[in-house]
Amino acid sequence: WALSFRSSPRSLSLLRAGTAMAALSQKRTCGQLMQEWKEFVWNPRTREFMGRTAGSWALILLFYLVFYGFLAGLFSLTMWVMLQTIDDYVPTYQDRLANPGLMIRPKSEGLDIVFSSKDNTTWQDYVKKLNEFLIAYDEINQTSKNENCTSGRYFEEKESGNVRNHPKRACQFSRALLGSCSGLTDATYGYSEGKPCVLLKMNRVVNFKPRPISMTNTFISFNCTGKKREDTQNLGDHQYFPNNGSNFGTMDLMYFPYYGNKVQVNYSQPLVAVQFLNLTHNEDILVECKVYAQNIKNDDDRDKFAGRVSFRLRVNS
Repeated sequence: WALSFRSSPRSLSLLRAGTAMAALSQKRTCGQLMQEWKEFVWNPRTREFMGRTAGSWALILLFYLVFYGFLAGLFSLTMWVMLQTIDDYVPTYQDRLANPGLMIRPKSEGLDIVFSSKDNTTWQDYVKKLNEFLIAYDEINQTSKNENCTSGRYFEEKESGNVRNHPKRACQFSRALLGSCSGLTDATYGYSEGKPCVLLKMNRVVNFKPRPISMTNTFISFNCTGKKREDTQNLGDHQYFPNNGSNFGTMDLMYFPYYGNKVQVNYSQPLVAVQFLNLTHNEDILVECKVYAQNIKNDDDRDKFAGRVSFRLRVNS
């Protein structure tokens, strides 16, 4: 037998009304919710705090204390073992850079040197930065701390075995070698006349010994040109200091190798100065300076600072 039931509209309405009444009767008030929350935080009947007894909380805290204590101890042990292999004065391992980079002074944002020779407020900051940078190269500082080395050959020292008490010596580099860019004869480094000086320095690389292009040379060379043909035309004449009687900037081999900041505490980076004598005014001039040595690459498009540096010059009328 098959039985079929049909619900009338009235019976459906009654069913829905009953369901709604049951839901309303089960809805808790705000006071009830607050009471339940208080019991969750602290239940005086079961003496539970946030659903756990004191013993349960103690076990959890003990577990995490032991777990994180073990991790901290393991990390400390690893660091201690690693530090035993490192010497503060002599590098145990050295991932030497293939090419030292070049940088300029005065240091400026975006490597832009823009000024007007007629407005000293536009170039005073450049002069101040050069003065501060060259203090270490004063004659009195160099002669009191560094050695008067033999020019034309690497200044290499044998390991004494105790560099902590007997640091390696370094060769003197006096700012007087920078000629008219030394700040000794012209306190404005040419900026007041629209003939700015720019200093070139090569990044220090431990134990790096540059090899001159020509085996007869006792120095490595520097040269600055315009990035484009119009830049070269606007760049005009320029001169380098020191130059060893050549048309290029030169850096003597006696300033190499560099042994490290703590091993060679008084080391002064050698510099090359270039002074631009007749720049075209009111023109943006892109300048690129390169260092030339057998073991320095300066044409890698992937690294614009490897063996070279580019900057913008502009002298406003």
